[in-house]
Amino acid sequence: MQNEMTKRLMWSGLLAGLGALASVATAKLAAAIWRKAFDEDPPE
Repeated sequence: MQNEMTKRLMWSGLLAGLGALASVATAKLAAAIWRKAFDEDPPE
């Protein structure tokens, strides 16, 4: 039982970490595309 709970916690942590990294990467990519398209910084 303890091992299963540890695995679930590790899985949740992995998902949260990867989700955060994906979010940051997506925001940076979107900002780069915006700058190329409009030659200005994206709106806040």
